[in-house]
Amino acid sequence: MPTQPDPASTVFFKLTIDGQDLGLFNGCDGLSSEVQIEQRQEGGINGFVWQLPTRVTFSTIRLTRPLTPDTAKVAAWISSLATGITRPTAQIAALRADGSIVAQWGLVEVLPVRWTGPTLDPASPAVATETLEIAHHGFTDAGGA
Repeated sequence: MPTQPDPASTVFFKLTIDGQDLGLFNGCDGLSSEVQIEQRQEGGINGFVWQLPTRVTFSTIRLTRPLTPDTAKVAAWISSLATGITRPTAQIAALRADGSIVAQWGLVEVLPVRWTGPTLDPASPAVATETLEIAHHGFTDAGGA
């Protein structure tokens, strides 16, 4: 991949795992959390129902990009799980084409759950893309990603 981001794209997503840069992605989906609510009715109070938070869940995050030399970094990270699972912290930074940060998110205890490579079919030529899906245990301060 060129050292400069493609000026035709408006936002890139930089993934860093415990300080190791895994490259730029041009798609990011799933940055979300949900607070599950338990409802409790109180006797004698009919005007409302108590809404009590019970647990917070986090969706998996899917990052997509065309194949680049950084694909090997993702493969090495996934392969490292064979020697024991460690759940590092990660940072995702949304970058403008000039490299300036728009927003960033820190993720606690990330784990790669799926990698999908390109479909290589000469009958339907298209850009060879990869998708990395990661799970995490929550958001944290992104620090200086």
